[in-house]
Amino acid sequence: MRFVVQSRLSYEVKSPAVFILNVEAAALRRQRIIAERLELTPGYAIERFAEDEGGSRFLRVIANPGPFAVAYAGEVEVNMIEKEPAGIGEVPVGELPLEILPYLNPSRFCQSDLLGRFARREFGELEPGHNRVNAICSWIHDHVDYVRGSSNAQTSAYDTMVLRAGVCRDFAHLGIAFCRALNIPARFASGYAWQLDPPDFHAVFEAYLGGEWYLFDATRQAALQGLVRIGVGRDAADAAFATIYGDAEFKGMSVGIDAVTPDAEEEPTVRAVAVG
Repeated sequence: MRFVVQSRLSYEVKSPAVFILNVEAAALRRQRIIAERLELTPGYAIERFAEDEGGSRFLRVIANPGPFAVAYAGEVEVNMIEKEPAGIGEVPVGELPLEILPYLNPSRFCQSDLLGRFARREFGELEPGHNRVNAICSWIHDHVDYVRGSSNAQTSAYDTMVLRAGVCRDFAHLGIAFCRALNIPARFASGYAWQLDPPDFHAVFEAYLGGEWYLFDATRQAALQGLVRIGVGRDAADAAFATIYGDAEFKGMSVGIDAVTPDAEEEPTVRAVAVG
């Protein structure tokens, strides 16, 4: 499937500030960037650096006081692989690739150690594999209310479990924490999500199963096949669309994604979608 994505972020910079931006589509084996354009207003110098494993592409910009805007647009071809969920199992810890092991550990927003007893009691007896992770997503969807404004940048998976309310970021963190508590490697993923209403940056998570990373969205709000990924990490701290060192006021943003594939599906579906 092919998509056109766009985003625009606006700020009022109060004093010289350093922006670490992560809004460009990731360069991945199953995600090909056909064309893209990035514009800064004013036209500050850009330093680029990339994260090898997850394909995240970061920009560092030093902005002076005054209005500052970032606009990105791209055309991206996504070629994810769909598989039968029943045949996708978990990988024993002793057989995991060494580079995957960090995604078993608790992190700032995904306290799998604090949620381990609940996760093992609720999901530990389920058949291991893709269907168990999907059951985790179903539990989150059924027991946590999606409420805009109910959380903030400091809200963790443990907080969400207590409050039973959150947004996509919180749903993803809780799914990651439950998976890690069951010795399933999991990581946070951000992206442009087709069919998300209203359009916004969307957070999902990936679980490492059967030797590949598979996408999961506990909000059930977007089609997994229509996610143009931006970044991945241990949690949202590694994949924020903007991290600012300095004094800058966020003024607003717009996000959009449109399918340009003629036979694109009309409704979101829940399937085993492998991303690599």
